[in-house]
Amino acid sequence: MRTLTLTALAAVTALSFSANAEKIALVGGTIHTMGAKGTIEKGTVLIDDGKITQVIDQTVSTDESYRVIDAKGKIITPGFIGAYTSLGLVEVPSWANTVDATAAKSSYQASLDATVAISPDTTLRNISRIEGITSAATALSGSDTMFHGRGAIITLGDDVDPLLKKRAFMAIDVSNSGANKMGGTRAAMWLSLRDAFNEALYAQTISFTPQTEWHGTLSKADVEAMVPVVQGDVPVLFKVHRAADIRRILHMMQNFKRLNVTLVGAAEAWRVADELAAAGVEVILNPESNLPYAFEQNGATMENAARLHKAGVKVAVGMNTHNIRLAPQHAGNAVANGLPYQAGLASLTTVPAEIYGMADRLGQIKAGMQADVVVWSGDPLEVMEAPTNVIINGEEIELESRQTKLRDRYLNLDKEKPQQYTRP
Repeated sequence: MRTLTLTALAAVTALSFSANAEKIALVGGTIHTMGAKGTIEKGTVLIDDGKITQVIDQTVSTDESYRVIDAKGKIITPGFIGAYTSLGLVEVPSWANTVDATAAKSSYQASLDATVAISPDTTLRNISRIEGITSAATALSGSDTMFHGRGAIITLGDDVDPLLKKRAFMAIDVSNSGANKMGGTRAAMWLSLRDAFNEALYAQTISFTPQTEWHGTLSKADVEAMVPVVQGDVPVLFKVHRAADIRRILHMMQNFKRLNVTLVGAAEAWRVADELAAAGVEVILNPESNLPYAFEQNGATMENAARLHKAGVKVAVGMNTHNIRLAPQHAGNAVANGLPYQAGLASLTTVPAEIYGMADRLGQIKAGMQADVVVWSGDPLEVMEAPTNVIINGEEIELESRQTKLRDRYLNLDKEKPQQYTRP
């Protein structure tokens, strides 16, 4: 492959320069751009000032201003996106003290706002990002009602403020759990949801102030939070499994035509695949869900992702917060069960970026995008491969977590003194 110099390329594309940001060149790897350029063999990715500045379909010799990462024989992908998590809101779910991922005694419903509760110092950040997850959607995992409030998109970089997009989506649970909290029956839950949407439609005509009187079923704060949902400006994510409930959502979309709907969980979504494709509804699922954990999941199958894709439904991969680091492995198992390989990569990159309106910033390797890029030892969907370099916001992060520190601490023991005297 012919090697070019940046001097020759300068006449074609001017590179941005920042005295305070490192310039990085990833050279010689196979690049899954997840965009118009497709897959590039032995290409080069140039990064400057936190952005991808060029993607070149050849090996490039850079000038000394670049730090070169040799990616020969390796795979380069966009940073993977945790499609649905509670990262930054939970450490140990069963902890008896405050767990910000759950609202057990709140008078607020739809207006619950994960944005103000997120901690960038969660130990799960490092555990997730060293496995190639560079950003994530995060929201409450539970509340006293079907409403889990508004979620946010966060970076897993070292930023003091991790927010990429606040109040990015509304989360509503219409599974068994949601029905149990809304009168113990779907007969009450669906009526409550219909009333909430109708109240939000009416509230569009009101300019709320602190003095505005409101006497709806929802509180004033809750109905204000629902207005951008019924207007289609904020995506609504429904946690749902049963095919009958998915059809109920599709029916509701006919009455509230501007809803921007994505399904979460969706164990039986394959049974409604054609209808979902026609409605343009995306699905975030755990592709390894194949057991009927409840009657609403009797149709669970590991071919769920493949059948949805075949029907034309866009699929993203998501699972329990503490296991979102395993998303590449789960996508690989979806591929093993019929999902095309590129769709497997898309389930971790372009699809979640599109769901959350972040496609102009995340999910692809192309000029102008945020420099979230991962270099892999081999196929990222193979369980024995792992990242060798993770770059978030243009900065390479150390591949270290609490787990790696524990590993290193006990790997070489000092037998002459008790372990409590040994510091990592």
